[in-house]
Amino acid sequence: MNRHYLFGVVFIGLGIYHLWVRDYLDAALYCMAGLAFIVNASTSEPKLAAYKKILVIVTWVLIIASSVLFLYLIQERYF
Repeated sequence: MNRHYLFGVVFIGLGIYHLWVRDYLDAALYCMAGLAFIVNASTSEPKLAAYKKILVIVTWVLIIASSVLFLYLIQERYF
């Protein structure tokens, strides 16, 4: 496995752990962030060069969605 995908796999692993302890909002946040890392790393793959524009758009959608979810989690937990 490439080092580029390592952060994504770690984040998805944390998401699975949070699913195990039934903390669903944290699990969604970690899985979404992990997918963003994985999709972003896949944009540099030569085999997927034809889909680079779509992958970049999906990456940005996942980053924005995880940011909104993160802000919601902060508001829900601490305010």
